[in-house]
Amino acid sequence: MEPRLDYFGHPLAGKVLRHINTASKLVSDSTLPATVQELVKIRASQINGCGFCTDMHTKDAAQAGETAQRLHLVAAWREAEVFTEAERAALEVAEQGTRIADAAGGVSDEAWRAAAKHFDEDQLVALISLLAVINAYNRVNVINQQPAGDYQPGQFG
Repeated sequence: MEPRLDYFGHPLAGKVLRHINTASKLVSDSTLPATVQELVKIRASQINGCGFCTDMHTKDAAQAGETAQRLHLVAAWREAEVFTEAERAALEVAEQGTRIADAAGGVSDEAWRAAAKHFDEDQLVALISLLAVINAYNRVNVINQQPAGDYQPGQFG
C-alpha cells in the first residue's frame, strides 16, 4: 500500500500536525495514567481501522512495559480479565466516544459515571482530549492510506 500523498512532508500538513502534536503532548504530560492513554489510543485506532496508529501504539506500549497478553486482548477487553476497573471504564468511554455515529447520544451517562469514579476532572478532560486527538490522527492516516508496520518506538520524538 502506498500513501495517497506525502502528508507528513507537506508544508500545510506540517502546520496542522504541529497543533495536533502540541495537544497530544499536553495530554501525554497530564495525570491520566500512561497505561490508560496507550490502551485508549490502541482501542480507538482498532475501531477506526487505522493500522498505522495501531502499529505505533502497540509498539510504544510494549516498549513501555505493557504485556503482550494485554495488548492482544485490547480488542476483546470486555471478555478479558487482565484490565483494571479504571482501564475498563476508560476503554468504554473510548469506544462510545469513537463510535459517536453508532449511538445517537454519544457517551452514555452510565459510561461517564463509571469513568468519573476512577478519574478526577483533569484526567477526564485529558481522556476527552486524548480521544479527540487520536481520532484526528486516525482519520488523517486512514484517509491518506498511510501504510502500517514500519514504525519504530520513539520514531517521532
